[in-house]
Amino acid sequence: MTFTETSLPGAYLIELSPRSDNRGWFARTYDKAAFAQIGHHDDWVQMNHSMTCQTGAIRGMHFQHPSNAEIKLVRCVAGRVFDVIVDLRAQSPTFGCWFGTELSADNGHMLYIPKGFAHGFQTLTTDCQLIYCHSAYYSPDHEGAIRYNDPRIGITWPLPVSDLSDRDASHPLLNDQFTGLTV
Repeated sequence: MTFTETSLPGAYLIELSPRSDNRGWFARTYDKAAFAQIGHHDDWVQMNHSMTCQTGAIRGMHFQHPSNAEIKLVRCVAGRVFDVIVDLRAQSPTFGCWFGTELSADNGHMLYIPKGFAHGFQTLTTDCQLIYCHSAYYSPDHEGAIRYNDPRIGITWPLPVSDLSDRDASHPLLNDQFTGLTV
C-alpha cells in the first residue's frame, strides 16, 4: 500500500499494490503495522456496505460528534464515485476546506478519513457500491451533517445532482456559531 497525505492533514489517499497472475489479482487492504505508520492505532469496530443506483446521486455530508467521533476508511468496489471530505476540526489550519478524489472499482484507491471530518460522495456511474470501515459504532445521538452545497465550503461536484434524500437535502449550512469539532 502507498499512503499519500491529501491537502487536509491527517487524511490519506491509499493506493493498493495488487499482485497479478493468470487467475486475477490479490491486494492487501489493511495492515495494522502500515496504518500505524500514519498514526492509526484504533480498531475497526463496524463495517458498512452501501449501494447507490443512479448516476449523479449524492450521499452526505455526514460525521459523528465527539465523544463518538470516528475514523473512516472508504473504498469503492463497484462503479465510480467522487468522494469528498470536509475538515471540521476546531483550530485546524484547513478548517472548512474540502478534498475530493475519484474512488472506483478500477483504481482500487481508498480514502482514510480522520475524526472531525464530514464525508460524502457523488456517483459517477450507475450501481456504485462502497465499503466503509469505522472506528466507532454508529450513534444516532452523535450524528451530525452539513449540507452538500454549503456555499461557505464550495464543493465543486462533477455532475448535476440527480438524486438526494430528503434528509441529506435538509442538513444545516455552517454558520458563524459553528467553531468546529474538538476531537
